[in-house]
Amino acid sequence: MPQAQQQRQQPQRTLTPTESQQQIQNLNRNRATMGGINRNPLPQGQVTVRGDGSRTIAASGGRQFQVRPNGSVARVSLSGGRTAAFRPDGRVSAIHAGGMQINHGLRGERQIVTVRPDRSRLVSMGPHQGYLERPYIARNGRTYVQRTYWAGGRPYVQVYRTNYYRGVPYYGYVPHYYYHPRFYGWAYNPWRVPIYYRWAWYATPPPWYSFYGGYFAPAPMYPTAALWLTDFLLAENLRLAYEAQRDAEANAEAAQANQPPPPAAEGQGYATPITPELKQAIAEEVRAQLAAEQQGASTAPQQPAPSSTEAPPGALDPARRLFVVSSNLAVATIDGQDCELTSGDIITRLDDSPDNDNKVRVSVSSSKGGDCGVGSTLMVDVNDLQEMQNQFAEKIDTGLKTLADNSGKGGLPPAPDTGTTAGEVPLPPPDANVDSALQAQQQQADQTEKQVQQEAAQGAQNYY
Repeated sequence: MPQAQQQRQQPQRTLTPTESQQQIQNLNRNRATMGGINRNPLPQGQVTVRGDGSRTIAASGGRQFQVRPNGSVARVSLSGGRTAAFRPDGRVSAIHAGGMQINHGLRGERQIVTVRPDRSRLVSMGPHQGYLERPYIARNGRTYVQRTYWAGGRPYVQVYRTNYYRGVPYYGYVPHYYYHPRFYGWAYNPWRVPIYYRWAWYATPPPWYSFYGGYFAPAPMYPTAALWLTDFLLAENLRLAYEAQRDAEANAEAAQANQPPPPAAEGQGYATPITPELKQAIAEEVRAQLAAEQQGASTAPQQPAPSSTEAPPGALDPARRLFVVSSNLAVATIDGQDCELTSGDIITRLDDSPDNDNKVRVSVSSSKGGDCGVGSTLMVDVNDLQEMQNQFAEKIDTGLKTLADNSGKGGLPPAPDTGTTAGEVPLPPPDANVDSALQAQQQQADQTEKQVQQEAAQGAQNYY
């Protein structure tokens, strides 16, 4: 049963004013050694006690404090529908204010999502990257959205199909173009002769490879394009993981002084490097993606509209269960412990249908030092799995383009028929000024976060 549903079903009791005062005094005595927002005393107010030992304090000024059984603040509700959620150690985990949602990872990284009046979404994924998503086109009963990404100092565009399942929207990656069937066959089947390939980053290791050298090593030889694409995919994700960690460290340095420091990243001591067997399993997922694109090349112009009961093919396909994590993701184990997945970790989906909170169980198959441990069972939102699948498909297409553009060069075997045909919909031009919009969003988020956290902390002091 989902945790939220369990909490709704637990009995609760509202205390008298005298009982409430005594409860709050007892809780405050136990909070003396806590950090973050928990350093502040809880305010006086009417206390409601739930069956699991958690409490809600209805304080003056319309503030509500949701408190865990040990007295740490879980959530503060403020005026205007604003809320702030906190981890047990007192660090903020999420802030909602107006149309803005600010999410903090366990290591200090921050994601900002703003829903704008024109139905567009502006998503910041760090100081130097993010995207603007907006409706694009409707065709053959399907609707599409476009995202203008800003990364590496430049914009680029991707298009996604919209699919609704159980009332929740999902967005599936649409290739810009398709290759001819012979090229997909060459990439899908074993090459005539295995190749020895030396990656450009292998001779002079960049920082990300040195940092994750104990976790990932390229294959010594490549009998198939699928295995080459697997190493291409993993290398790209680990590069992103390294950049995200550097951004998180910079964000943590700029955070408020009353925030406890996030845990440091670990560059060594990886107990679970990616094994050849696991890498081969990813290569099979790559082959499945190549087969799907080859099929899509013949049906792209006639893609039918999905039904409302059609599960997202990327996230919930029973035949495809392995996912490569594509961005930092704070999650909880099934026993309620927080941990984090980062780009390049590998998880296996255990459920084919989501629960009432739109989450499925996954197991960690491989992870880096400091991330969720191998064998852990986690609850992950289906939309997050869909984003992993989207990034998987996008990086495979980028790798295919590298193979096509460098056919017969640098140790790669010659590829047949690298011509292309149009995708489902034309690729739109990138939206202008996305970088400046993301910078303005981050400045607004700084102000919003500071104001909400100050009100949440001062509320406890002012009303005690």
